[in-house]
Parts: sequence; C-alpha cells; structure tokens
Amino acid sequence: MTRLRALYTPLLFFVAWVLWSGLFTPLLLGLGVAVSVLVYYLSKRMGYMDNELFRVRFNMRFFGYWVWIAKEIVRSSIEVARIVLNPRLPISPRIVEINATSKHPFDQVLLGNSITLTPGTIALDVQDGVLRVHTLTQEGADALLSGEMDRRIAALRRD
Repeated sequence: MTRLRALYTPLLFFVAWVLWSGLFTPLLLGLGVAVSVLVYYLSKRMGYMDNELFRVRFNMRFFGYWVWIAKEIVRSSIEVARIVLNPRLPISPRIVEINATSKHPFDQVLLGNSITLTPGTIALDVQDGVLRVHTLTQEGADALLSGEMDRRIAALRRD
C-alpha cells in the first residue's frame, strides 16, 4: 500500500497542478511533474505522510462522493443564478448550525469545505463538531439540515 501511495499521491498533486494552472505547455507540464514529486518527497521526509490525518482512502466511495458533490455544485450554481437574476431577489439569508456525525478533524474539514464549495452556502466556523453555516435561502438551510452531505462524508470513513 505504501508503494501505491507513492505513485498516486504525486499523481494527485500533478492533477491538481494541471487543473489549477490550466496551462498545457510542455515546460509547465514538466515543471508540474517535478514539483509534484518534490512536494511528495519533502512531505514524506518531514513525516507528513505518516500522520493519520493525511491518510485519505481513495476508494470507490470517495470517488462517488466527488461525483455527487460535483452534481450538487452544478445544481446549486443554477439555483443561485436563478435567484440573482430574479428581479425580486428572493433570498432569506440565515445562519444554521450543523452537528457533524464524524468527530475526526479531516471529516469535519471535508464537510466545511464541501459546504463552502456549494454556491449559496459558506461554512463560517467549526468548533467541537458543530459547524456554523451561512445560507442564502431557507431551501439551502433545509438541505444542509437534512444531513445528506454529513451522512455521505461519514460513510467515507467506514471500512
């Protein structure tokens, strides 16, 4: 498993490099490979890869979650665009609190980041497993309070 991680972690770094840069020249792709390998090497040497917090299991559930969150981002983007383009601007901003099922710090960060990635919502704070979230509409608040996102993230940790 360690050798597999040594292959897919720099590859994941490289994919992030390519997605964030958006440039596909041979020089930049080569630099991306070099930097990805260097970051992995330095992280491994500093002991970051041995920390349990940085061990993410890339299984089918995790990739399934990525697909689901991508659909939620698109759906929310369309909803926010519909609200903004409406002349009456039908918003009802509010702050809600969500209890994270998982008490693991990585899961809580993933939940907060997933909420923030979804247009119309932003995670303001997380403390003792409780996330404070600003929502643009009551429907957005109801969707978060339904717990679907929290359940999906908690399911990622199950073995």
